[in-house]
Amino acid sequence: MPKRITVTSESDSGRNQNFHDNFSGADMTRAQFVREIEQGNYPNYHVREINGVKTPVSNPDRSSRNNLG
Repeated sequence: MPKRITVTSESDSGRNQNFHDNFSGADMTRAQFVREIEQGNYPNYHVREINGVKTPVSNPDRSSRNNLG
């Protein structure tokens, strides 16, 4: 099974900026993906505030297949 989310672009500093949902085909900005996570639409991901910016991250587990990046 493919990864659910793929990062499609990063900023110069390496922050993930755009995402693609491989199951639904949806493309999302970081802010859109954060909003979807906060609404409970992506249960395997959560939001952390990093340097004052809400940032989507995958929930920790033993699998590297669902990591963002």
